[in-house]
Amino acid sequence: MHSAKQIALIVILLNTLPFFGKAQGVGVVLSGGGASGFAHIGVLKALEENNIPINYITGTSAGALIGAMYACGYSPREIENYVRSNKFQLMSNGQIEQRYEFLLREDNENASGMSFSFSLDSLFIKSLPTNFIRPELLDFEMLRLFGTTSASSSYNFDSLFVPFRCVASDIVAKKSVVFSNGHLNEAVRASMTFPFYVNPIRINGVLYFDGGLYNNFPADVMYKSFPANFIIGSNVSYNAAAPKEDDLISQLTNMLVSHTSFEIPCEQGIIIEPKPNISTFDFEDVGEAIDAGYNATIAMIDSLKSVLDERISMEELNKRREQFREKFNPLVISQVNTVNQKGRDESYVRKSILRNNKGETISGLRFKRRYFRTYATPQIKYLYPTLDSRPDSTYTLNLKVTKSKPFRLDIGGILSTRAINTGFVQLNYMRLDRFASTYQIGGYFGKFYNSGKVNVDLHFPSYYPVSASVYGVINRWDYFKSFTSFFDDQKPSFLVQNEVYIGGGIKLPLFNNSKFSVEYRYFETQDRYYQSTEFTSKDTTDQTTLYGNSLIATLEHNSLNRKQWASSGTLALFKVIYSGAQEHSISGSTSPQYYDYRNGHHWFNIRGEVQSFPLSTKYFSFGLHGLASITNLSLLKNYTATLLNMNAFQPLPDLQTYFFSDYRSPQYIAGGVNIIFSLRKNIDIRADGYWYQPFISILKNDDGTFGYSKPFKGESQVVSLSAIYHSPLGPLRASLNYFPKQNSPLAFQFTYGFIIFHERAFR
Repeated sequence: MHSAKQIALIVILLNTLPFFGKAQGVGVVLSGGGASGFAHIGVLKALEENNIPINYITGTSAGALIGAMYACGYSPREIENYVRSNKFQLMSNGQIEQRYEFLLREDNENASGMSFSFSLDSLFIKSLPTNFIRPELLDFEMLRLFGTTSASSSYNFDSLFVPFRCVASDIVAKKSVVFSNGHLNEAVRASMTFPFYVNPIRINGVLYFDGGLYNNFPADVMYKSFPANFIIGSNVSYNAAAPKEDDLISQLTNMLVSHTSFEIPCEQGIIIEPKPNISTFDFEDVGEAIDAGYNATIAMIDSLKSVLDERISMEELNKRREQFREKFNPLVISQVNTVNQKGRDESYVRKSILRNNKGETISGLRFKRRYFRTYATPQIKYLYPTLDSRPDSTYTLNLKVTKSKPFRLDIGGILSTRAINTGFVQLNYMRLDRFASTYQIGGYFGKFYNSGKVNVDLHFPSYYPVSASVYGVINRWDYFKSFTSFFDDQKPSFLVQNEVYIGGGIKLPLFNNSKFSVEYRYFETQDRYYQSTEFTSKDTTDQTTLYGNSLIATLEHNSLNRKQWASSGTLALFKVIYSGAQEHSISGSTSPQYYDYRNGHHWFNIRGEVQSFPLSTKYFSFGLHGLASITNLSLLKNYTATLLNMNAFQPLPDLQTYFFSDYRSPQYIAGGVNIIFSLRKNIDIRADGYWYQPFISILKNDDGTFGYSKPFKGESQVVSLSAIYHSPLGPLRASLNYFPKQNSPLAFQFTYGFIIFHERAFR
């Protein structure tokens, strides 16, 4: 249905035609509007299907993206397929394709839920983040979509398939700026920079924000820039309502955003106003917006045809597109220039993408893989890419480098209704020069778990990256205190485990989501325990100390979508540890016999784990999880000491906070299922069930002796039902766990945060 205003405008146009003749040269104006702006795709689609030519195009924000793609020779069908793709959905949510996440560059997992970056010269300057989403994939896609087209068109927007203009906002000069030349990906990216959603970029020293701040419907730009005789406007936006006394957002909006005139600045024009019922950032429903734009245009198509004589067939249009695209040189990079804001060359970044600028070239998936590998370096806050043409038909990649602030404070921990409350703090110092280095000091503190760690990571620039690390760790677990809560009334055995180890190693990538590492560690562990539940504060504990060396080889693939409670992706882990240690065990006051025992041990420990989600949808995921562990560690002096150093079955994070003899054995195999119902984007209801089958177990006899069980005895299960809200600071979870062989098999708890601890020395 036409609005009364639109019908009146059409009548005026029809009455003026005898004086002016039929209009020629059609310009299309595309407004901003966030996700609603994808209605413009439907408008372009309907115009093409009805053979109406588009001779010029201008756009703001979302309209700049759609208009630039059309101006670069993409058909409405191609644009629609792109914005409906999984890649676009990831981009709009600030994610990247999982296969391009770079595992080697990721920090070791810890319980941090928030981070604060700072430098010493700005320690007391408060600042808020300038972006809600990560811009990596967005910036790369802008380069891929527009970089070669822009370079092949001599950076002149009049030389594109359709002459194009877009606008961005210079908030210092408080004016709208029109882009008619330069790097097209920069111009479009600047026009799309919605404040606080995606970070602004700087072009020629000017910081630009979303074009919609000062001009959300660039019909005036069309009128002044191009000789269009007829203007078709597609508008899905509107001016903000007047500010209210008690509404801060409305006040800020009116202070920041200028009112836009949604009118055609000439008599010969028409405005199409689709009405998609979606919000600004509702990019998952762009299909609804496209349909709204298409239907609104079809409803007015007869009126448009009556005032426009010129037609172009789809066959002719596609032929012209093909001829335009033939001018492009493929994306082959033969040189990389990297400059930070202070004008210094960053050789680490350059050498991570291209080993040298003397004859080597890179293109396609290799370039994309190295680009995201480089971006994953924690010392790099932001990269912005552009392309320059070279005489040999290759390109120079220009990377504007913004370093991360040198200091980062990570804070997190665990809050629980059980007595496992633990805080986590870690201070990171990061440098970027010829190589990237990170220096870390921090730890955990609580009744159940205390730990300290010092770590140094070095990342070396290369097209085949290598990392090296040295570290020292102190761990302490107090299982006695961890069992006291208002859900427990049993008195457990006193068990305290202490570890100290130092080590170092190297890590190599196999693929982006896979790495191989080799480490050496020197360790000393001390276990203190009673072998009876009948003890007083005057009793002394038995004590077992192991001191020795370990050599560890780890092969890991990890594409899980979360560091805990994942619902998609794959984990495959294979670890081999060879250890040699001296045992020194001393009896305590409750021991049935006195001993001062020394012995040497040499053993292998082999562990394998696979978790995968063969079915993962928006609302439901199904996962399979398999684990196996084998060790040939010989028996220690007593049953408790032996059990404390055996492999533990811990498929759920909660099991790391218990000491269950039923889930410890020299060799076991286990498997389970993960069933997840996603009620909303970050709210899951999940059930996890596992079957645990030891090959042999460690048994304690009635007379106090101990030894191995018969094969395949001691099987058990674990079942957990959880409701989880994945908050920005960590999972908030209510869970009911079932451990069938315990006196109280059901354990209910609330937990907030990540149950993640530093690695053990060898166990």
